[in-house]
Amino acid sequence: MTPREAIQILEDRMNASILGQGHIVSRLIMSLLADGNILVEGLPGLAKTRAVRAMADAIEGKFSRIQFTPDLLPLDVTGSQQFNVEDGKKVQHFYKGPIFGNIILADEINRAPAKIQSSMLEAMEEKQVTVAGQTYKLPQLFIVMATQNPLEGEGTFPLSQAQKDRFFMHVKIDYPNMDAEFKMMKMIQKERFTQSEPKQKIPQEMIFAARREIAQVKYSDTIGHYIVELVYATRYPLRYSKQLEGMIEVGVSPRATLALVQCAQANAWMNARSDMSVEDVRAIIYNVFHHRLVISEHALFNKRTSEDIIDIILVQVPTPKV
Repeated sequence: MTPREAIQILEDRMNASILGQGHIVSRLIMSLLADGNILVEGLPGLAKTRAVRAMADAIEGKFSRIQFTPDLLPLDVTGSQQFNVEDGKKVQHFYKGPIFGNIILADEINRAPAKIQSSMLEAMEEKQVTVAGQTYKLPQLFIVMATQNPLEGEGTFPLSQAQKDRFFMHVKIDYPNMDAEFKMMKMIQKERFTQSEPKQKIPQEMIFAARREIAQVKYSDTIGHYIVELVYATRYPLRYSKQLEGMIEVGVSPRATLALVQCAQANAWMNARSDMSVEDVRAIIYNVFHHRLVISEHALFNKRTSEDIIDIILVQVPTPKV
């Protein structure tokens, strides 16, 4: 089995479990291949948890679900140091928390208080946690897939800009169409009374091999400069238009540049191409920029969204001919 065949199997299994949400499935897989975390936003009941679970069920490794609540403590996530008595002596042991997994579902992450979010920052950025002054490395395959409900505000703690910046992508999940919802109804009914046979899981090495192939996806200097100019349009919008300058409070960070490159490479690879194109960049830019842009109060008052701003940027930044 080749890496590409393994990823196709993963995509097929996820699409079979999550009907009518092909866009979400592709973005989840893309974040896995780009070795980046992803934030999924949507109303309750739209299969956010099921999508992450479907991915975890198909891949060898440990799946951890962390249900965030306002009373959660850092040790509930990272683990804790405890002293045990062995042979009459006190021996210190570290008991790993649920963060020590391969695919982490951070359910309703915006319900986590500041202390929890700070511990998540270290895990997501450095792939390690520090407990009682000791640092512990997380597994090589480690990705956080977080969810949040955009409606409920009571008992929530809005993610800081630093926290949001750690997510490679932000994806919104919407209602499925009528045909997909009808098929979903029949599928769930069947699942209730049918015991499915366990399927062979995809080895982690296939994920690492796919990542190595994606790193070899080439892009020209022209496309590289185009990516940088898209980023700079968010930081220095007045260079492009007064309209854009009045809509952006803070532009995207250098992490956005790197995420845009890696996700565009993954998009090209998933479409069986060895060279990145402008279309790959434009296909993924909304997911990379959305949560990093800080919109001005004037734009919010006029009900402008991040998508509106990105639309303007794509028009006003010249598209290179390659």
